[in-house]
Amino acid sequence: MQVTNATGFSGKAILKEALLQQHQVTVLVRNKSAIQIQDKNLKIVEGNVLDKYTVAEVLKNSDAVIQCLGVGGKGNGKLTTFISDATKIIVEEMEKQQIKRLIAMSNVGAGNSISFQPWIFTKIILPYFMKWLKVLIDDKNRMEPIIMNSELDWTIVRCPNIVDKTPKGNVHATLDGRGLKLAVTLGDMAEFIVQQLINASYSKQAPSISN
Repeated sequence: MQVTNATGFSGKAILKEALLQQHQVTVLVRNKSAIQIQDKNLKIVEGNVLDKYTVAEVLKNSDAVIQCLGVGGKGNGKLTTFISDATKIIVEEMEKQQIKRLIAMSNVGAGNSISFQPWIFTKIILPYFMKWLKVLIDDKNRMEPIIMNSELDWTIVRCPNIVDKTPKGNVHATLDGRGLKLAVTLGDMAEFIVQQLINASYSKQAPSISN
């Protein structure tokens, strides 16, 4: 399997969990030195995820991809198409190589999950007080259709606030927003996402998760 952005806040946890579950993992990173983990099942490739030739080479012999791309924390608050642009390249190369399984991270608030949020958040807080998040969700709204309209066996996992706290050992996943909470722990998120590699329960669906 291949993991993109294994050096980010979420990516590091997902990489650690994938290795813990004994998956053979290839990661594409801009700087190899950012990966401190050494494992016999880990291969590190340095390159740019926006370079389709690099992506094509890294995907060779992979059977699945976990896309957990980010812009680095909250980003700079400016319009970005980085995640959607990179996803388009990944999806196209996966289709060319007939690699079917894709698990992609998204945000609660993207797609139809915007309806899961209270009115005051969507109309007041998000556009006026959390503009940085709106920019990221806008790009996820460009990303999600690229995946959904592909020929891949995909699962999009929409996450709320991810907190670096002790894992609770359980994740609530919902397709209609019922029971959705405001946060999920980093460890629980990572375990849920890696489990999707062998769990077809949410094939071609976009669950929102929380604790």
